[in-house]
Amino acid sequence: MLSGFKQFILRGNVVDMAVGVVIGAAFGGVVTALTADLLTPFIAAIVGKPDFSAIHYTIHGTLFPVGHFINALVSFLLIAAAVYFFVVTPINALVARMHRDPAPADPTTKKCPECLSEIPIDASRCSHCAQPVIGKAA
Repeated sequence: MLSGFKQFILRGNVVDMAVGVVIGAAFGGVVTALTADLLTPFIAAIVGKPDFSAIHYTIHGTLFPVGHFINALVSFLLIAAAVYFFVVTPINALVARMHRDPAPADPTTKKCPECLSEIPIDASRCSHCAQPVIGKAA
């Protein structure tokens, strides 16, 4: 039972996924800091509030922290854009490059110049109209 778990953990795609999750969490922290420390003050300067994350409103004593939601939304959009442009787009291009269609095969038939029937490319006479066919391509 323990050896099966060891095989599962040491499979390449599980380890790759774990590394991706760790790097993604670290990247999320960087983007959150970017949002809170750089973008939030910039947007706050435009809106006119000294601290953008402090924007809120109250309805019947209930606090709605809109600024925190907007911080989270901006962080999500930045992370999604970074993942799309730096991971998804290059991977799609790589996969498309690897799965190119093979070159078309050489033709095995040709058309008879007289009756336009399909005949083998090496035929010297049409099997349908008995006309002589010259050359490999008609």
